[in-house]
Amino acid sequence: MSDKPPYTITQKILGLIASISEKIGEVNAAYLSKPPTFLRKTNRIKTIHSSLEIEGNTLSLDQVTAVIENKRILGPQKDIIEVKNALELYEGIKDFDPSSLKSFLKAHGILMKGLIDQPGKFRGKEVGIVKGYQVAHFAPDSSMVHPLMKNLFFYLNNHDDIMLIKSCVFHYEMEFIHPFEDGNGRMGRFWQSLILLNKYPLFEYLSVESIIKEKQNEYYDALGRSDSTGQSTNFIEFMLEVIEQALTGLIAAGREKLSDIERIEQFIEHIGQNTFSRKDYLKRYPELSSSTASRDLRLGIEMGMISKSGDKNTTTYRSKKEN
Repeated sequence: MSDKPPYTITQKILGLIASISEKIGEVNAAYLSKPPTFLRKTNRIKTIHSSLEIEGNTLSLDQVTAVIENKRILGPQKDIIEVKNALELYEGIKDFDPSSLKSFLKAHGILMKGLIDQPGKFRGKEVGIVKGYQVAHFAPDSSMVHPLMKNLFFYLNNHDDIMLIKSCVFHYEMEFIHPFEDGNGRMGRFWQSLILLNKYPLFEYLSVESIIKEKQNEYYDALGRSDSTGQSTNFIEFMLEVIEQALTGLIAAGREKLSDIERIEQFIEHIGQNTFSRKDYLKRYPELSSSTASRDLRLGIEMGMISKSGDKNTTTYRSKKEN
């Protein structure tokens, strides 16, 4: 049995990885020095609501928030249990080891307790995934589940592919193997988030699941196309697009919270000793008006952070910060 699942590195994948890497650097600079508690809480609620809604949970975002805040709500008992289980799982996300099959089974046990007969155990029967009136995917024989999952964890822990790709491959291959009686979709999304969080702490602020929910049809289409081609390439491309979109949204949200001084400091860090114009500053902060950008730059000059040369349309600026 091959220990490396099949996929092809495309130009699209390379471009997305480059873009994601750049955005990760930008988010690190903006957030990790002062982690915003409100982002973690907001992200967790959106993540739980989205991942469960994909699987048919009927509770609204407000109802999920109420359950998380330990308030009583009217709703199907199964849906309420799903939220409570998912909350316990995501609250303890840092306690799980992304490299451990044992930890993987423990996570499923928490996610599905009170919902299926054997939470935390691999399925012992054959399953097919039905879409509409057709079986869209026959999962491997139940006798193959354990060896296939061991092989998948071996790939995750021993191959030198970058973690962004490995997390996508794991998500797809786990969905293909369909190791559990129920909860496979939730586990695939959770474990990819865990893999990425372990490598990039900023994923604690990111709700990748909420974007998957927005693109639910594309999500299932990418899984289906990867099934039909026999490799996870299509799914890797889709998930990298989702991650890039989530990072773009996080950056935009963070910029809205930045003060004028923080914007200038962040821009100086980005531009280094290169000269720049107001137009360059606006490219970095497209949500600002021209007058706000001008005020920022005047403040930077007054604070001794930047110097100014030229006049009107020929005006350029440069950081006074020594490299």
